[in-house]
Amino acid sequence: MSAHTSTGTGAIVNGVGMGTAVLFRALVDDAGLFPPTGLPMAESLERHRNDLAGNDPVLTHRFLCPAGRLAELRDHLTFPIRLGLILDTPDVPPLEDVTVELVEVRQAPGETAGAVSERLAGRLPGGARLFVEVSPGDRASLPRDGTGPGLKFRCGGLTAGAFPSAADLGALIAHCAEHGVPFKATAGLHNAVRHFDPALGVDRHGFLNLVLAVCAAVEGRDPVPVLKLTDVGELVRLAQAVPDDTASRARELLVSYGSCDTHTPIEDLVALGLITRRPPASADAVTLDPAPPGTVPPDTATPGTAEENV
Repeated sequence: MSAHTSTGTGAIVNGVGMGTAVLFRALVDDAGLFPPTGLPMAESLERHRNDLAGNDPVLTHRFLCPAGRLAELRDHLTFPIRLGLILDTPDVPPLEDVTVELVEVRQAPGETAGAVSERLAGRLPGGARLFVEVSPGDRASLPRDGTGPGLKFRCGGLTAGAFPSAADLGALIAHCAEHGVPFKATAGLHNAVRHFDPALGVDRHGFLNLVLAVCAAVEGRDPVPVLKLTDVGELVRLAQAVPDDTASRARELLVSYGSCDTHTPIEDLVALGLITRRPPASADAVTLDPAPPGTVPPDTATPGTAEENV
């Protein structure tokens, strides 16, 4: 499909379907508290405040915090935030004074996502959506219904063994697309494009690869080849050609991913020519537009080594 056409709503901006902008809107959760960035609470909140003022649409402007650090959060918090709670405590703590949008929890060995949902039933704050972190190899027990808990996939870590293969990650994505189960992702996704990390001896997944793999899955195609792509120009062309309706369906499925770095994902997308950051009309206005067709940088952003262990 040509980058000058769109088979979705038909909206065209700068020769590219509006789906390009939809792909990256509200994509990145703020995981600044988590390793390896691991900012102190006060510094992490200050960065979050600055991100809120910048209002960049690539960011969800949702702050991820472990339940075990809520008291520390309350001690430093001086402005309203939208909270994603990482449940690292045996019980759900009191949450009456904070606005919680998401609750993320790892399943225990032998526990299914459905069992986690039942265990926490009636204990989550009203309106908060539950996401259960599952193992890449545990597909038999995954929910087959989008009305239950969402899922969370770990895409990397501090060792080579923490990185799921493209085949395993692709199988999880395909499952979610087939059954309409929303999911979040975390770890190993600081940079846009898949690349080899010689220090760990492993290929790191790229967040652009992930987004486009979800697009492939919602169109009924195998997401694995897209996850494996390292050709920057090809990935950019694929992103620019995503139909509007595919972009919308893909982002309904992929809710967001957590990153301890809230700046590099934006910088990567700008460098790839997939978003344009115009001078804001006011101090807190930043626009997100698809780049003109055929805009491909000479090289991708420098691969990072950071992981977020959300």
